[in-house]
Amino acid sequence: MRRLALAAAIATGVQVGAAMVATRFVVHETGPATLALLRYVIGFACLAFPAYAALRTTKIARADLLPISLLGIGQFGILIALLNVGLRTVPSGRGALLFATFPLMTMLLAAALGRETLIWHRSTGVLLTIAGVALALGDKILTPGETGLASTSWTGELAVLAAALCGAICSILYRPYLRRSPAVAVSAIAMLASVAFLTILATTTESPLTTLPTITPTGWTAIAFIGIGSGAGYFLWLFALAHLSATEVTVALTLSPLTAIALGTLLLNEPATIGAWLGLATVATGMWLTTRDSAAKTSKVAPPAKG
Repeated sequence: MRRLALAAAIATGVQVGAAMVATRFVVHETGPATLALLRYVIGFACLAFPAYAALRTTKIARADLLPISLLGIGQFGILIALLNVGLRTVPSGRGALLFATFPLMTMLLAAALGRETLIWHRSTGVLLTIAGVALALGDKILTPGETGLASTSWTGELAVLAAALCGAICSILYRPYLRRSPAVAVSAIAMLASVAFLTILATTTESPLTTLPTITPTGWTAIAFIGIGSGAGYFLWLFALAHLSATEVTVALTLSPLTAIALGTLLLNEPATIGAWLGLATVATGMWLTTRDSAAKTSKVAPPAKG
């Protein structure tokens, strides 16, 4: 089960990277809140039937519904809205590096809360993955924002860091509910709550009903890709969190910028630099160091409940 959970975490890291590329492409047609809303409406639609089937055999306690909903608003609503805001002004390379601090924040917060124990090779592994992302991105990190002035993009950078912090907090707090309930059901409830939150946000800030007709067919294709990927990706994310420590799962997100680089090479004929290959090797080494020991030795949690 541990290997399957690691595979799920890695798949999520790849999916996030692909979604970031598509987000950068379409966010100017929709606005951050509207894009996040459309993303999770589609994601919830993908998860609704599997969640219904799962809940027929395993019920979620009523007391857990509100906390799961609040985590969903944070993980799927506030995080994505902040990330979309940041990507409007922050170049994708720099944004990916800032978001790659996600596992570092998770590790430090989990240790501070007593959920995990800091171990030298795990800490070294997390730092190596961030260094690998920096190597892979190279001079893209120094690319100025859309305004051409570095001083004007600091709010976007702060938004990306806030998104990473929000995700780190939610990743740590999800585990008790994932031990008691099916991951697919938790995913669906969390997404439904985020849809309600984002509907209010999009309606009050961006008027989505007037925005939708202006989206191009290519933009709708990108939105569908992001939405379907989010439905599958966040189920895999929560499945991995149910069986691994939060640090082990979030470190897989450092694969997202490497995925973006790979997609650029495959789809846009962009050259793969030596730094990209060195970055991939460094990230792989960091992930191995982070996940090489058993969860029982590094995480103060009980095994997840079956079902």
